Amino acid sequence: MKRHLLNEKFVTIEQLADGGYAHKLPGVTVEYSFAETFLGEMLVASTPKGVCYMAFVTGNRDVSLIEIVSRFPGAHFEERTDEYQRKALAALSADEENVETVPLHLKGTEFQLRVWKELLNIPFGETTTYKDIAAALQTPKAFRAVGSAIGENPVSVLIPCHRVLRTDGALGGYHWGLERKVRLLEWEKQHKEAE
Repeated sequence: MKRHLLNEKFVTIEQLADGGYAHKLPGVTVEYSFAETFLGEMLVASTPKGVCYMAFVTGNRDVSLIEIVSRFPGAHFEERTDEYQRKALAALSADEENVETVPLHLKGTEFQLRVWKELLNIPFGETTTYKDIAAALQTPKAFRAVGSAIGENPVSVLIPCHRVLRTDGALGGYHWGLERKVRLLEWEKQHKEAE
C-alpha cells in the first residue's frame, strides 16, 4: 500500500482573496473543527469552496482560534465539520488509491499561491531548498521572498512546506515547531523506504 501525503495529483487550489492579512472578508463563512490525527491535534477549516486552513494545535485550542481569526478578519466563524474537512483529514492516512481530491480555497497573494503550488511538486519523502523553489519559479534571486511565502503557508502537511530546507541542509524554520518538522520528515522517509 502506498501511503502518500497529498501532492499535486490530489489537491486543487483556488484563490480566496489576495493581499495581506489586513484584507477584510465580509460575508465569508469559515467552518472549523478540531480533530486528532496520528500527527497530533489539528484545526481544519473551510469555506463553501474548499479547505482554507489546516494547522497543528501547538498550545491550546483558544490560541489556535485566535490565530485563525487573525488570518480571516471580518469572516463569520462556525464550529462545524464539513465534507472538505473530512477529505483533508482522511488524506493524511489514506493510501494513494483511496485518496479523494481535496479542494483548497486559499487566501494569499499571486506570488504566495505560485510558491504553494510549487511545493506540491516536491516528491513524498524528499526535500528541496528555498533556493531551488525560487529557481523553479524562474525567480532565482527571490529565495527570501519564497521563504516568507512558505512561512505563510496556511495548510500544514497537505502543502508540504516541511520538505523545504535551507541551502546548507539545515532545517530552517517551521511554523508549528522544528520537532514536528523532523517528525514529519522521518515519517515520510520511513514510509518511502518501506515501499
